[in-house]
Amino acid sequence: MTRVFVTYRVRCAPSDIAARAQGIAVEQSVEMPLAAVMQPRIGAHIVGRVEDIAAHESGGFAVRVSLAAETLGPEAGQLLNMVFGNTSMHDDVTLEDVELPTEILAAFGGPRHGIEGLRAQCGAGPRALSCTALKPQGQSVEELAALAGRMAAGGLDFIKDDHGIADQAYSPFAERVPAIVKAIAVARRATGIATQYVPSVTGDWERMRAQIALAREEGVKTVMIPPMVVGMPNFHAAVRAFPGMAFLGHPSMTGGARIAPALMFGKLFRLFGVDAPIFVNYGGRFAWPAAMCRRVADAARAPWGPIKPAVPVPAGGMTTERVPEMLDFYGRDTMLLIGGALLLARENVTRATADFVARVRDHVHR
Repeated sequence: MTRVFVTYRVRCAPSDIAARAQGIAVEQSVEMPLAAVMQPRIGAHIVGRVEDIAAHESGGFAVRVSLAAETLGPEAGQLLNMVFGNTSMHDDVTLEDVELPTEILAAFGGPRHGIEGLRAQCGAGPRALSCTALKPQGQSVEELAALAGRMAAGGLDFIKDDHGIADQAYSPFAERVPAIVKAIAVARRATGIATQYVPSVTGDWERMRAQIALAREEGVKTVMIPPMVVGMPNFHAAVRAFPGMAFLGHPSMTGGARIAPALMFGKLFRLFGVDAPIFVNYGGRFAWPAAMCRRVADAARAPWGPIKPAVPVPAGGMTTERVPEMLDFYGRDTMLLIGGALLLARENVTRATADFVARVRDHVHR
């Protein structure tokens, strides 16, 4: 029978690791004393198996466990539950990697658009993509639309809502989306650049479905959802319900999951349909190590059976001056997101945005 291979990092004494590994294998499969398992077929196939124990490069141990693929099912919540559900409550264990068979990859589907689909939306060709965030929340619909228009005049590829902008009384979703679409359309006619607006979508499934449908009616082609806030199953349901829509995945709430970033953003987000995972850039206000950021970007774009590559979106405290450095580090199959640093220009935000865009576009010729 087909097996799924899951790797955990476990921090414990060497004398305890064999027992801890076996405990994880049992906990993530049958969750009961093995002596109480009466059916031979369950003992032979369903009970998790410890496949390998090795030293982890960051300390502790890498424990590789195999699980029966049929226990997962093509449902995002069940997959997460089976690979890390109960074990996530042990604070000395991190979920490091998941290796899935082709049939499970195909069942989830991954991104519907991926790198090339997002490039096609804005006519970017082979170069890197540019993106910004509308900030701060608290602004009215009119203020956000005016800001979006000024930033679109700088020639950006994507302008997204900040993740804190939702459906507040001072900026209702149903009023904000058409107003910003209209403001960006005016700038598009002036620049000739197909700038895309990406509204932030949150809430329960019914609210998300209504918001995405409204955005689609306004001509929006991409929305942003924080999968860990709304729940992976709800996010995956949105991807399935709106196959023509592309999705940015915001990292809110991912820090408390104890899932390795390369797995979270490069594989799980991507598996469930994120076309562009946003993650923390090195040297910014969250200070991830550069090597970790590299692993995330590589995982997002790596060949993975039938799953399309996603475009990594490093963000968080980035500046225009760092654009050449970032593109040398990440390569052209990247979307750079700069928000607050552009807004520091205040009344000169269009000029600052145009400078950012020019640096991204010019890099393709180097």
